[in-house]
Amino acid sequence: MKIFSLIILIITCLSCNGNSEQINRAVTKVKMTALEDKEELISVGANQTDVYLPLLKGKKVGVTANQTSVIFKGDNQSQIHLVDSLMLLNIDVKKVFAPEHGFRGRADAGEHIVDGVDAATGLPIVSLYGTNSKPSKENLKDIDIMIFDIQDVGVRFYTYISTLHYIMEACAELNIPVVVLDRPNPNGHYVDGPILEAELKSFVGMHPVPVVYGMTIGEYAKMINGEKWLNNEVQCDLTVVLLNGYTHDSEYALPIKPSPNLPNAVSVNLYPSLCFFEGTIVSCGRGTEMQFQVFGAPTLPNSPFDFSFTPRPNFGSKTPKYNGELCYGMDLMNEEKYNVINLDWLMAAYNSSLDKASFFNPFFSKLAGTKRLQKEIENGLSASAIKEIWQLGLDEFKERRVKYLLYK
Repeated sequence: MKIFSLIILIITCLSCNGNSEQINRAVTKVKMTALEDKEELISVGANQTDVYLPLLKGKKVGVTANQTSVIFKGDNQSQIHLVDSLMLLNIDVKKVFAPEHGFRGRADAGEHIVDGVDAATGLPIVSLYGTNSKPSKENLKDIDIMIFDIQDVGVRFYTYISTLHYIMEACAELNIPVVVLDRPNPNGHYVDGPILEAELKSFVGMHPVPVVYGMTIGEYAKMINGEKWLNNEVQCDLTVVLLNGYTHDSEYALPIKPSPNLPNAVSVNLYPSLCFFEGTIVSCGRGTEMQFQVFGAPTLPNSPFDFSFTPRPNFGSKTPKYNGELCYGMDLMNEEKYNVINLDWLMAAYNSSLDKASFFNPFFSKLAGTKRLQKEIENGLSASAIKEIWQLGLDEFKERRVKYLLYK
């Protein structure tokens, strides 16, 4: 559509001069640009059916998936869910394993999800975000091979990589191969944040990696395996089906919301910075249509925090923080794309808070992966001084991850 509009604009402008040769040259150039752009389209792992279908023939297949697990058609304008595609191809899919937010991606963050049956396919669904995070032997007794296909956002406390860990671990213990269908990392262009400390390991942080780790989920799976992070240092029989046309600097706007409260590219880009507010008295916009694009609280002064919003129950947040209360804060919806974690907003909110003693809660250190960050902010360190403390760990991590990278 953009190329067509550009052609019309060129024709309109050049026609004023009556130069048909110029028009033809210009249109040809635009068409060539369109062909080049088409070649640069990123093709996700799920689209590489010729690679993974032979691995599934004659096997009883488990699929770890959610609403993002789709195969794109044409220029990514239409799609079919991976599970639907496999069943149409007579692959013997036995059950679906669902992460946080559920198989269809409708549950709130942190909402307990129970096992069930998918209404569209009749397949049993095993929840991996509820009573159990790790599939049991009983769950896997009729599975010969596991497909993992979930869109990640490249942030340590986004729990899909924790689900990946437990899938790999459970399958490794039962000698079940795992096939990861790789997808782009929309935050794959940088690495930043404190390294997780072992004593703060939890479902929102399982591995000694920074907050933003700059790897696709396929690369991350290789690192889990290679670093022997699975229980008892078991290693998984792992296959990664690669992306086509992707580099870590690729621009990639997610075509499907990865979870209910990350509605667009701005929220995905700001998520590594704003999610720290989940461990404070400040709201990051849940209960609005501006999730992870604004922040605020009733206890922040309306000067300089002159933007306001009132959270209400909505899709993805049935009981939002400060439900029905006027919050003062900042609107970040028009921020430029970040390639670092921004600490300025967190520090400004803390320094302006009328209730500093209650500003942080215990969840903050789990998100940060260290108890030091809270103390550094409370002690008045600058953002640059805090980031300098991170640097040694980041340098060591970058060096370690090199052998697991699959893309430039």
